[in-house]
Amino acid sequence: MIVATRFGAKERDGMPDEVGDDKNLGGSGLQVIEDITCPVCGCLCDDLRVTLQGQQLQAIEGACSLAKPWYEAVCRASATTHEVTGIPASLDEAVGKAIALLRKSRAPLIYGLSRSSTDGQRKAIELAEMLGATIDTTASVCHGPSIMAIQQVGESTSSLGEVRQRSDLVVYWGCDPVRSHPRHLERYSAEPLSEFLPGGRADRTIVVIDTQETETSQLADVFLRVSPDRDYELICEVRSLLLSFRLGDGPHPMPVSPEAERLFQLLSTCRYGAVFFGLGIAQGRLGHQTVAVLLRLVAEMNAITRMIARRMRIPGDVAGADSVLCWQTGFPFAVNLGRGYPRYNPGEFSANELLERGEVDCCLFVGSESISEFSTAARAAICHLPVVTLESAHVLPEVRPDVLFRTAVYGVHCRGTGYRMDEIPISMRPFLPGNLPTDAVVIEKLAERLRDS
Repeated sequence: MIVATRFGAKERDGMPDEVGDDKNLGGSGLQVIEDITCPVCGCLCDDLRVTLQGQQLQAIEGACSLAKPWYEAVCRASATTHEVTGIPASLDEAVGKAIALLRKSRAPLIYGLSRSSTDGQRKAIELAEMLGATIDTTASVCHGPSIMAIQQVGESTSSLGEVRQRSDLVVYWGCDPVRSHPRHLERYSAEPLSEFLPGGRADRTIVVIDTQETETSQLADVFLRVSPDRDYELICEVRSLLLSFRLGDGPHPMPVSPEAERLFQLLSTCRYGAVFFGLGIAQGRLGHQTVAVLLRLVAEMNAITRMIARRMRIPGDVAGADSVLCWQTGFPFAVNLGRGYPRYNPGEFSANELLERGEVDCCLFVGSESISEFSTAARAAICHLPVVTLESAHVLPEVRPDVLFRTAVYGVHCRGTGYRMDEIPISMRPFLPGNLPTDAVVIEKLAERLRDS
């Protein structure tokens, strides 16, 4: 008989949590751990089931097409040493070299944090304050425009649990969750049975709005194709139809597209609508203005029905990075602490633009995978700067750093807290032992060395 076991949390010298005592299950040496949280995408699915034999991953149930290869890569990773200029080094040696670089810096940049956890994010903000650095998250090359739109017009929203329970209409706009969030439809939007939707998929209407057919559109009930960069106009047409409907003026006086008429009909006849939007509109030509007018439409629809909007966040804990930075500094990304207090100005203090203008003299990357989203000029600038990178063992850094810290993976080697895309904090428990420090431990050692100097 195979029995599920749970691991306890035990801190030991700043290293990741120890895994609980192994149990010989049925004489096979197999161990099954349930309720593992997956940190790969913003869904943070917390129902995975891992089977181990000793310290080897045998199977992982519930993992999606993105999660399974990620877990296999993490569990295969063998890099366990830190590096200074490409040469293996101890943790103390790497800390010493990193501090030497940071002390010389007058305009340091701390960037990343979307593969971290709340503890690591808080430590990074503390270090940024000590250094007078600019700190930015991966939102600046992702849903930064959406955040700016929310600040401008507000947001009518809910948890994913409420969508799961109540939403009979789900709209995916400018995103392809079958590829980017493979279990989103299964867990939250399309398939779940609930008290209010006992038929599950049969009680729901799925709409996809995009410039081309996608894997998600092939599963949808309705696919509305829009011309590139015409999302803004389509939303405005639907808003005008809503205004005429509310005023009771009879037929709409101005011609509108068939897509607008069809979308308004779907939105106005649902009991509870959920609009999930992605980078297809957030990173479009009009950026945050398109998101802002979409959020206004969703808010206005609440005069005749119930409707919410949600961003489709991609990196595992980018929502947590924004949330922690916001409740530590008052701002969600692109924050400069050079004057001893936080200043916020996307574009001026965004990592990509700072690098393009040559206003950075040292980089500290807490996870470097999103550097590939920077412009060519920004990536070229990094090559001429001293770079300190914190990266898990299975990831090859995007740029060659002067100092490389190898760190434990939250939810695999150590426990942590991640924020789901709806800003709900989810606990992440470890299932494998590890000898690498967490990013929180590394950053705390850097801070301690700075305080002592």
